[in-house]
Amino acid sequence: MSHIHLNGVCVGADLLNPLFPPLSETISHEVVGLFGRNGCGKSTLLTAIAAGSGLVSGSVTADGTIGIMKQGAFEKGVSVAEALGVECQLSILARIERGEAQGTDLEDADWDLPSRLEHALSQVGLPDISLERPAHSLSGGQQCRVKIAGLQIARPDILLLDEPTNDLDEEGRAMVAKLLEDWDGPVLVASHDRELLESMDRIIELSPAGALSVGGGWSTFKAQRDAIREQAKDALDQAERDASQARAAQQARTERQAQRSRQGRQGAARRDDSKLEINVQKGRAEKTSARNLAIGKEQVEDTIDAVSNAAALVERVVPVRIELPRSRLLNGHVLLDASAICCEFSGMHVFGPLDLRITGPERIAFNGPNGSGKTSLLRIISGEIPPSAGSLGCDRNAIAVLDQHLSLLKQTESALEAIRRHNPALDRQSAHAALAQYGFRSEWGQRDVQTLSGGERVRLAFACLFSAPEPPKLLILDEPTNHLDIYAIELLEQALIDYDGAILCVSHDLAFRRALGLEKVIDMTH
Repeated sequence: MSHIHLNGVCVGADLLNPLFPPLSETISHEVVGLFGRNGCGKSTLLTAIAAGSGLVSGSVTADGTIGIMKQGAFEKGVSVAEALGVECQLSILARIERGEAQGTDLEDADWDLPSRLEHALSQVGLPDISLERPAHSLSGGQQCRVKIAGLQIARPDILLLDEPTNDLDEEGRAMVAKLLEDWDGPVLVASHDRELLESMDRIIELSPAGALSVGGGWSTFKAQRDAIREQAKDALDQAERDASQARAAQQARTERQAQRSRQGRQGAARRDDSKLEINVQKGRAEKTSARNLAIGKEQVEDTIDAVSNAAALVERVVPVRIELPRSRLLNGHVLLDASAICCEFSGMHVFGPLDLRITGPERIAFNGPNGSGKTSLLRIISGEIPPSAGSLGCDRNAIAVLDQHLSLLKQTESALEAIRRHNPALDRQSAHAALAQYGFRSEWGQRDVQTLSGGERVRLAFACLFSAPEPPKLLILDEPTNHLDIYAIELLEQALIDYDGAILCVSHDLAFRRALGLEKVIDMTH
């Protein structure tokens, strides 16, 4: 039976700068999910396992052939046949068919490749794709499908998948789930798709602190993680109580000692003790007092250290919260009224006619496969493009957009520059104060957007949108979770769950949609 064994493996720039501590895991006949913050080393680890090199320490033992699905677009000049890994074999078969076989063509030929190729392309929904077509000209979702078809054709013993559901619609995601369900061998999947992670046999969280492995799917992992968070908060509460009690006890010791000193002096005066006797008694009392106070001080310092350690743990495992200002959107207020709107590009009909009316804090999801016009509709509503036909009335000043690239942020500007660009009325001091409300304090305002994590960019995006005198009343969400890690997605969810305005959402992330409570669905399927 095939397996992968990781023995103390590390990846990173060098041995002194590993991305995570030595990792030892054995993956046998199971599907294992791998997640962590963006940049924690998931993709690098998968690539190193597949290549058998690139580790800064440790070793990988793989009992069987390995197939890997990497992130990213195909390079220019690569045909679909090359992307599928079948070009050489198709050339051999073509030569044989023409009667021009060379050398070992007959021995090397993969005779059942044509049937496997046809079946795989049909399975991924690309039965008529041209094998000569440049692979980079395909949409992101189509490229993912080609990669999956290539794995089905190659039939490796061990499967490594890096964010396999990125850019895929519901049908494509179901296809990935079916692939994993039917695969007979070890599978390691790096993903932030919680719906996909729910189907895992085991989940590994990768972080600079180490790896946490939990048997079961995402809900099981989340329950254990939430319990760890609650324990951390309880430990901090207890540490703070202990510190308060230690300080109170020390204060009581100090007061009792002062009282005893006064009583001692008064008693000596009444007894008319000699100066020598007074000094002896005073010295003895001061030594006892100093010893008790020193013990008390040490206890206070220990409890302060315990609070500091507990607070550091809470900061590490408990996420920050975003508190958005109220939009004050009234239930009967009409935000948008669209009548018979249509969309065309280069003479091609995309969607329509469509009627849409948004009243009060409605939460609406747009359903449909990739290419059905969902994003085009959002661009029309936001005013980015006009409709080809029909009428649209809305207050565009009340609308804000969050897309999958958080494109309202410029990569080379600082957080301070970003919030002031979106809110010109803010002076420097007010901008710093606004950033502080979203967790950016002092020097954080000077950091470039490109240096921020996914969660930090989400917080900055909300700071830019909600620091205006009038917060937006309608949020348009266009696949906002696509390139975020799970921590950033959960931060985004928390803010949007509490948001009191209206939401229009395009997302194939089913867990995200459920969390937002999108009660109304508009089907864009042609």
